[in-house]
Amino acid sequence: MYGDQETVRRILTETGPTWAVVGLSNNRARAAYSVAQVLRDAGKRVVPVHPKAETVHGEPGYATLADIPFPVDVVDVFVHSGLAGEVADQAVAIGARAVWFQLGVVDEAAFERTTAAGLDMVMNRCPAIELPRLG
Repeated sequence: MYGDQETVRRILTETGPTWAVVGLSNNRARAAYSVAQVLRDAGKRVVPVHPKAETVHGEPGYATLADIPFPVDVVDVFVHSGLAGEVADQAVAIGARAVWFQLGVVDEAAFERTTAAGLDMVMNRCPAIELPRLG
């Protein structure tokens, strides 16, 4: 398991309120849309990152992480594993404090690079599942 329960708890409760959700669009059928709502309900600011740069849940979107003009605490990744490592590297480059790879998203090399850079990281987990477990 990449990211122990203490890391999960720290990211969800201590890392900060601004979450960039990579892959978030207005497609309500996608998991990113409903997970973003759960994060919002938990008090997080959810910033959509998608090539279309759509406004989602009332928050303006950005085409890339580098386009976001304010600090990001957590980068939540909803792209497939083949692209996820590049997103993790971008998260390090923008100064994010943590990276979260969603269920099914695994890149062991990215995990090593990201944690070596000092960021907290979890893989193959979902904050919408983990938040209720915190109580």
